[in-house]
Amino acid sequence: MKHKELDTLTCRTVPSPIGDLQLYSDGKHIVKIGFPREAAEPAVAGDDAVLEACATQLAEYFSGVRQRFELPLAPRGTDFQQLVWQALRAIPYGQTRSYGEVARAIGRPGAVRAVGAANGRNPLPIVVPCHRVIGSDGSLTGFAGGLDAKICLLELEGAMP
Repeated sequence: MKHKELDTLTCRTVPSPIGDLQLYSDGKHIVKIGFPREAAEPAVAGDDAVLEACATQLAEYFSGVRQRFELPLAPRGTDFQQLVWQALRAIPYGQTRSYGEVARAIGRPGAVRAVGAANGRNPLPIVVPCHRVIGSDGSLTGFAGGLDAKICLLELEGAMP
């Protein structure tokens, strides 16, 4: 993630059933959620109101209380990636969609592979639920946090195919 605000990011680590997550904030928005095995972004360790809200809402999600996140988000990506990530946010809790269904939802039915690539570059996993996207045959496909984490999230939501 390269952007000019890099030196102003604040990071907080929170525990979760899928390992410690790194939450990154620019002070106004959540800009990234990192999985345990991902390289850390340059940031200042600390906390702010946005990180606190994100940590609270993730804890509620993992405890089964929260189904939808209400956070100020600022994922950095191309216009196409933004379009895909917006479509991911429309997938209801406890449901899955195929890459083809997401491509059709954004009006680009021929862009299945590009949707897959954008899904894989989602900087806000869980909050922007890329784990809810599966293969057209119902198979579980790659996930930045690992397939075990994807299975854990889908099981939590009662959405295992």
